[in-house]
Amino acid sequence: MIIVKRFALIILAALLPVVAFGAEAKKADPRTMTFPPLVFEVPKTERVVLKNGMVVHMLPDRELPLVSLTAYVNVGSIYEPADKTGLAGLTGAVMRSGGTRELPPQALDAELEFMASAVESSIGADSGGVSLTCLKRNLPRTLELFAQVMMAPAFSEDRVALAKKRTIEALRRQNDDSKEIADREFQKAVYPNHPLGRVPTVETVTAITRDDMVAFHREYFHPNNVILAVAGDFDKKEMIALLEKTFAGWKREEIAYPSVPEPAREVKPVVLLARKAVPQSAIRMGHPGIDKNNPDLYAIRVMDYILGGGFTSRLMTEIRSNEGLAYNVHASFDIGRRFIGTFEAETETKSETTAKAISLMRNIIAGMTKEPVTDAELTLAKDSIINSFIFGFARTDAVVAQRARIEFYGYPERYLENYRANIAKVTKDDVLRVARKYLKPDRMVIVVAGDDKTFDKPLSTFGTVELIKLENGTEKGAK
Repeated sequence: MIIVKRFALIILAALLPVVAFGAEAKKADPRTMTFPPLVFEVPKTERVVLKNGMVVHMLPDRELPLVSLTAYVNVGSIYEPADKTGLAGLTGAVMRSGGTRELPPQALDAELEFMASAVESSIGADSGGVSLTCLKRNLPRTLELFAQVMMAPAFSEDRVALAKKRTIEALRRQNDDSKEIADREFQKAVYPNHPLGRVPTVETVTAITRDDMVAFHREYFHPNNVILAVAGDFDKKEMIALLEKTFAGWKREEIAYPSVPEPAREVKPVVLLARKAVPQSAIRMGHPGIDKNNPDLYAIRVMDYILGGGFTSRLMTEIRSNEGLAYNVHASFDIGRRFIGTFEAETETKSETTAKAISLMRNIIAGMTKEPVTDAELTLAKDSIINSFIFGFARTDAVVAQRARIEFYGYPERYLENYRANIAKVTKDDVLRVARKYLKPDRMVIVVAGDDKTFDKPLSTFGTVELIKLENGTEKGAK
């Protein structure tokens, strides 16, 4: 896209001395040539607030006759009742699939398909989204349909029933994949008795009604609860006028959010086994982590890269390259945006090397807390993070999304502008300090999904083992 092209021109300008012709070119010595430093300024968006309170971030891009919009809505499964876990996800899906008050589902599908437009909706743990992509010439009508999905979804009874059936069928098959089992049980163990650790069951999904979805949508979908990101081929003044006209009837409302407790910052170290007769074990281990406002975030990012962030990481080098125990192994802090996130290390290995892989992973994690990283590790990690930063802005829609999400989640002002400098300031002492402060190798939850009859050592080697009883969509937790 246009941003990448501009950066390419900067690189080309820096390399111009290399392509000199004649006698000067023959005298050039690449070992002594110097170039001006490359400069990349984080692109900015234009921010406006519509009359109804909706915040809009805009960035035109005339390269292709396309327009994209994404609405970020402050809603999520953390606000759904425990006895109706799954309500947020179903509401997000049926907002789009269930038609609108003006168009039944089939008519909405047909019109969008005819225009080669797309409108999608979803709700996750701490945010909801409605997106639009279309040709420029079809923007006015596609935006109308987008607004209908946002403001007036019909939640057609037949589409509600279909969505529930699909969800229940997925729950009945949720134990087919050992990796999905390990991911799910790790989340439950790290967030015990918290909305972030809840998962839907057949019972909770069955209890959800159309009226529940209508009420959930009505509670949270208001213009003052939305940040809109707009990118593509448009004129700013015309876009603002179009948005004002389209959403003119949508009134702001006060929103009463349920109280959501802070997750526990420490959890009981335990070994959880989900027995599954498969030749490969799925391993997950970790503990609660940090949130986005933690001042040590940048040092933790550098530590992540060295520990388990790429092909040169300590985990990958030892477990994949040196020992050949796994194709992939990874570890990092998933930085929480509204609540604390998690630290998680994960891999899959053949059953006969399960205990060996767990031991190595735990030892490598513990090793980060014992002595400083090397100069080479620090330099590679910082350079890799800083140099890859630009790729987060490769497309105009990605730029607008970045800016909208920064405001949506309340990140510090100039977070993006200062990110590279904050990474560059990290020292070896910083990495050792945060490793000792935030890594807890002796207090981790360890989850294994696999066939313990074929393990190289019993899991009791690593602590008290609790068996997870797998039931298709009806499990009540570890037993």
